[in-house]
Amino acid sequence: MIQRAAKELSNISLALTATQKEMDRLASTLPEYSVVLNMGGVGTTLGPQIMAEIGDVRRFPKRENLIAFAGVDAPPYQSGKFEAKSRHISKRGSSELRKSMFQVMGCLCQRKMDSDPVYRFVARKKAEGKPYYVYMVAGCNKFLRIYYARVKAYLNSLELQA
Repeated sequence: MIQRAAKELSNISLALTATQKEMDRLASTLPEYSVVLNMGGVGTTLGPQIMAEIGDVRRFPKRENLIAFAGVDAPPYQSGKFEAKSRHISKRGSSELRKSMFQVMGCLCQRKMDSDPVYRFVARKKAEGKPYYVYMVAGCNKFLRIYYARVKAYLNSLELQA
């Protein structure tokens, strides 16, 4: 039974690798692929995942809409007579995108990429004594704002050239 389970695990691992390669191949046909891969913490596995979850960034009129779609935005501080003492993220968007964003933040923190603006931002928040979840969510917000700006500018420049 253990040998059968090990063989199934091996088959699943091979299928996962094949799926990741196919996602990377399909994502490489998109114009923003090179822009996304040049961002810190993003590689050939996380890049296609993020691109697939977000889709065409131009469908979001503002960067705040993309952050809300990811579900890493803070809900309102007050409503009527209610005033919140502590707030959690809204989690109203894509849970897969949130997971991918936290993986990107983990990669940035592990590699300590001093040249990356998102890493510097997260490191500063961490040095200020912010809790782990607070600086990770803040880093996700920063990453998505930069992603939105870079990808949208690149796609707009391609439209102008055409």
